[in-house]
Amino acid sequence: MAQFVDWDLAAATAGALGKSGPRVSYAEATDVVGDLRRLTDEAAGHVADYTGLRSQVSHPPVRVVDRRDWAATNIAGLREVITPLVSRLSKDKQPGALTEAIGSRLTGVQAGTVLAYLSGRVLGQYEVFSADPGQLLLVAPNIVEVERKLGADPRDFRLWVCLHEVTHRTQFTAVPWMRAYFLTEVQAFVDASSSGGEHLLERLRRGVATLSDAVKDPDGRTSVLDIVQTPAQRAVLDRLTALMTLLEGHAEFVMDGVGPQVIPSVERIRASFNRRREAGNPLEKAIRRLLGVDVKMRQYAEGRKFVHGVVERVGMPGFNRIFSSPLTLPRLEELGDPDAWVARVHGPAGPLPAAG
Repeated sequence: MAQFVDWDLAAATAGALGKSGPRVSYAEATDVVGDLRRLTDEAAGHVADYTGLRSQVSHPPVRVVDRRDWAATNIAGLREVITPLVSRLSKDKQPGALTEAIGSRLTGVQAGTVLAYLSGRVLGQYEVFSADPGQLLLVAPNIVEVERKLGADPRDFRLWVCLHEVTHRTQFTAVPWMRAYFLTEVQAFVDASSSGGEHLLERLRRGVATLSDAVKDPDGRTSVLDIVQTPAQRAVLDRLTALMTLLEGHAEFVMDGVGPQVIPSVERIRASFNRRREAGNPLEKAIRRLLGVDVKMRQYAEGRKFVHGVVERVGMPGFNRIFSSPLTLPRLEELGDPDAWVARVHGPAGPLPAAG
């Protein structure tokens, strides 16, 4: 079977290149872990009450991790998804042993470089690749580092982060088909290549290389989206973009809706955090563009505006019909037109009772 990435080397590279976190004593670290676990439980109650969404499946407790553990978990998840896809795409087109070894090790170093960078930026994540229904990760060193840089109240900032990440967990555990739908779309994106498996794998290698080069040299102008070349792939990407915009916007809407009720300093935190998102030196800005972080920032704003528009028109129960099936998810063009989604899903007569 073709080996697309040397995963062990990717993990080793991410661990070696990842920066150390802020200095904390053992007692402080213990307190942070305890706080995040407790605040995750508190956030879960707030999110459920505000959204009306309740988990339909059991899920493991939150994992509070460091940067190395976050990278290792994501490598394990990507390995679970990518390995069978590569095996199916490669079929009989096996490269020579030397070519395969060199290519997989190079991609392993490149992937590890990207994950090392991201491991110092991510505050939390609902990771869906490695297990069903997924697992909630909170990256303690990054949360502490950002709250210190913002001068935020630790309890308030940690709860604010937990509200966002717990909303993502709720989206995947209150909507049992969500994970399978997301993974199916990822597979459809790969299947949509009409150039043959060998060519697709080479484009994926170039995509990873583009990201890795950006971490080391921000002057390049190639976007990782350049690997998207076929109309069929663009159609799948439109669906994935619509889904991710909805999920990110929903999380933003919930954290801002709950926040004023339970976080005294939420307005200051939001203002400071938005300034941090928009700022950055030229290296950071280049990497954000190539990694799609700038797209994600637009998703936060556009998705939140869409969710607000729908809730304003049909209320939270009416909005929750969006999670009835993949057919009720917003189309890409509807994200800027809440009325269009309401008309399609609820009909011209107005909101229908929410699905039970």
